[in-house]
Amino acid sequence: MTLFSANEKANAPLADRMRPRNLNEFFGQEHIVGPGRLLRRAIEADRLTSCIFYGPPGCGKTTLASIIAQQTNAAFVKMNAVTSGVADVREELKQAANRRDFYGQPTYLLLDECHRWSKAQSDSILPAMEEGLIRFIGSTTENPMIAMTPAIVSRCRIFAFEALTQENVEQAILRAITDTERGLGAMHVDLDTDALHHIAYVANGDVRTALNAIELAVLTTPTAGGRVHVTLPIAEESIQKPIIRCDDTMFYDMLSAFCKSMRGSDSDAALLWFSRLLYAGADPRMLARRIIAHASEDVGLANPAAMLQAVAAMQALETVGMPEARLPLAQAILAVCNSPKSNSVAVAIEAAMADAQRGGFGPVPAHLRDSHYKGNERLGVTTEAEYKYPHDYPGHWVAQQYMPDEKVGTRYYYPSDQGHEAKLKPRGE
Repeated sequence: MTLFSANEKANAPLADRMRPRNLNEFFGQEHIVGPGRLLRRAIEADRLTSCIFYGPPGCGKTTLASIIAQQTNAAFVKMNAVTSGVADVREELKQAANRRDFYGQPTYLLLDECHRWSKAQSDSILPAMEEGLIRFIGSTTENPMIAMTPAIVSRCRIFAFEALTQENVEQAILRAITDTERGLGAMHVDLDTDALHHIAYVANGDVRTALNAIELAVLTTPTAGGRVHVTLPIAEESIQKPIIRCDDTMFYDMLSAFCKSMRGSDSDAALLWFSRLLYAGADPRMLARRIIAHASEDVGLANPAAMLQAVAAMQALETVGMPEARLPLAQAILAVCNSPKSNSVAVAIEAAMADAQRGGFGPVPAHLRDSHYKGNERLGVTTEAEYKYPHDYPGHWVAQQYMPDEKVGTRYYYPSDQGHEAKLKPRGE
């Protein structure tokens, strides 16, 4: 190590200096690297094959890859999908082939942000993975089953990392302020308990965010009596409000939770998911469309007013905009949640659509055809007299075939026994 590299390491961010150096220092993710677990055994035996580390930011994906690099006898190459192209990959594969052919040394290739690779970039590495030239380790915050090419995913074992618990984050902070070699131990930090809890809570499972915050707090707080005292107000200034992670997978998971909460009549949960989606930057018009859809799909004629509330909320959004429209949108959400539920509308239209797609229908029954144009008699179209006009009959209804001949007797809509729909009964019964 040169003087300059030593200074560079000393001036590196606290989160980088405090990266665990081995599996004993690594915390969290016990479900995959705990004692006796597959991934831990593979790392310790230096038999790890191609894999993908998938999980939220700051949960240890890159750190675990660094531990692998230090424990393996193989060469370890790190690339970033944002800055590396096909030419870079080919050069690394060439070097890997030389190491294997001349020294018998395998190569690990760590690719950060691997979901950003295009199909062409992914295809360039497939042959090397298949023949064992490299052991691929992909690191991503996006769901690989959605964001990555199937050819890469099918050749890798996926390890799903979880967000660290608040206790894990607090453990990392305490380790950093007491470590005299790599951390802030030499500055004699006194960290109030409520300040510790606040930073760990707001970090929301992201150790990097927490360590950046405590480093900022310590370095900007004046020393008193040779010690640095970090209080709750200082901690609050040093870390921003929680940032909701909202990659594609998280977004659709929250949207799914929002919709299922409305369907399940849980007003509080629906309002919370709605609020989180708004806070994460979701388009309120998209959320309004979902409210309208569920007012019909999950409520329908059990409470027709729910649809009126939902459509009115969309109109209010277009008229007054945000943030004022949060109120009518919330009102519509509550209307859907607190309405009696019925999916009879959804079941009916799905069944009718399925029959329509299957086809096999003959001509429209003669008495239902359009006969308002001149000369229809010459085409064999029946006259209006053969069609029974319902308003000419008692109760404004008359028995008459409306179904195509092939579907006579078929029924799609069955009113439920919920709310207003319980009062409905098809004519003729």
